[in-house]
Amino acid sequence: MRAMVEVIAKALVDDPESVEVHEVEEAGDSILELSVAQPDLGKVIGKQGRTVRAMRTLLVATGAKASKRFVLEILE
Repeated sequence: MRAMVEVIAKALVDDPESVEVHEVEEAGDSILELSVAQPDLGKVIGKQGRTVRAMRTLLVATGAKASKRFVLEILE
């Protein structure tokens, strides 16, 4: 999952080297923390949050197959 989020984020931003994804296990859930360069933050979030919502939907769907819950957080 971490790799999938990283590939999607790198495709969206202007500075792909600044994309970092850290996975944190907490109470059986996997929290994916995504950080990008400040100017690229809006590109990852998208208009009205549509892009990040789509990424979260992919995580929920893929996590359902693995019987695991994934949460995507965007760090500033």
